[in-house]
Amino acid sequence: MNFLESWVNTPLANAVGWALFHSLWEGAFIAAALVVLLRFVRSSNIRYWIACLALTAIVSAFAATLIYFLPASGRSLAVTQAPVFPVWRVVAELGAGSGEAPLALAIPWLAPLWLTGVGLFYLRHTAGWISANRLRRRGVCCAPEAWQNRFSQLAAALRVSKPVRLLESCLAEAPMVIGHFRPVVLIPVGMLAGLPADQAEAILLHELAHIARYDYLLNVCQRLIEGLLFYHPAVWWISHVIRTERENCCDDAVVAWSGDAHGYAVALTALEQNRCSGREPAVAATGGSLVKRIHRLFYPGIPNGNWTSVLAAAVLMAGAAAALTAWQPQLSPPENSPESASSKWLDQDVVYIISDQERAAFEKLASDPERTKFIEQFWLRRDPTPGTPENEFKTEHYRRIAFANTHYRSASGRPGWQAIAGTFISSTGRRTRWKLIPAALRARIRLRPGDTGT
Repeated sequence: MNFLESWVNTPLANAVGWALFHSLWEGAFIAAALVVLLRFVRSSNIRYWIACLALTAIVSAFAATLIYFLPASGRSLAVTQAPVFPVWRVVAELGAGSGEAPLALAIPWLAPLWLTGVGLFYLRHTAGWISANRLRRRGVCCAPEAWQNRFSQLAAALRVSKPVRLLESCLAEAPMVIGHFRPVVLIPVGMLAGLPADQAEAILLHELAHIARYDYLLNVCQRLIEGLLFYHPAVWWISHVIRTERENCCDDAVVAWSGDAHGYAVALTALEQNRCSGREPAVAATGGSLVKRIHRLFYPGIPNGNWTSVLAAAVLMAGAAAALTAWQPQLSPPENSPESASSKWLDQDVVYIISDQERAAFEKLASDPERTKFIEQFWLRRDPTPGTPENEFKTEHYRRIAFANTHYRSASGRPGWQAIAGTFISSTGRRTRWKLIPAALRARIRLRPGDTGT
């Protein structure tokens, strides 16, 4: 557990967590764009490659976001020193208000959860790959010589240059392609004898089309991305679109070569009736929705309808909008972003410890660099141990604000540093009702240099 806690405190874990968080809305917008494009594109080949580009765009956006959130100086991945105080005590060091604190703490913990899920999915895919490759060695025999010759002629017609073996299998439930560099087409025993010759040729053409299109290799890459982004519903929906259009492309190739859509649809129906399992360890002729594929063969100009995809995109867009609305991260201390945080620093962070003279001087500053320098000098004047890397006064001050925000948040939503004392900041920035704060709490808030009490 100590190793896990130490790793969660690394810049890499924080970067991975934010990349995972941002990938939710990035993938949602990419999926929504894909839905719009699919509504206007009818070519199965174009739809297939658009879906592949969308899936690639999601993983590319994830990688780019991860690189963006890595530390800028050398992209260092070294383990940072564990904080002296518990995590909830140093939340305010990240510029956290009451709303950002839980998110900022939870984000790094997404990294180990994500790695665990990726490992489980890759183990599952590896087991499926091993099982599929066993099929090419167990319970197989060569197809009849006449079909071997005809199979070679069909491969030449589709310009398949690599050698492909045709085997009959007593374990395969449907024709399938296994392997990319040494592809093998497995067909159930008796299929060649049980189907008319033209229908059997159409099924073999479908499998050869997969080989000519490098679908087995692309399917492996697709599964790798699925395992990497297993948590994202948009990835699974896009993968479904890719598999559906992949089968449609091969169906189009068969119909274009044979010219008999009816006979091919009958052959697909016969194969589906003989299949008793839904397992598809490789690209197979029975992949996708059989009813929609047959409908498409008979009525190529009429879309099957994809209102489900439109609804899915609407849900994804709603989730993305909610995520963008709820997320207002502040990843660095206030002094690192003066133009957006100087007023917050003055009226919230140090409202109870800054002197009237210092406030007046700060309000006269006209530029952000001057404000940044003022804030730096403000904390240096209160540092009980000058010259050391840590400013104990500043750390303890933000720790106490975080404690109040965590334990005394009001029902109306005011942060704890305001709710516990019933104070507020007027439009002029003057402190009011300070006398209403209990003496014990004033002693904890109005720190003295060198004070590091609990």
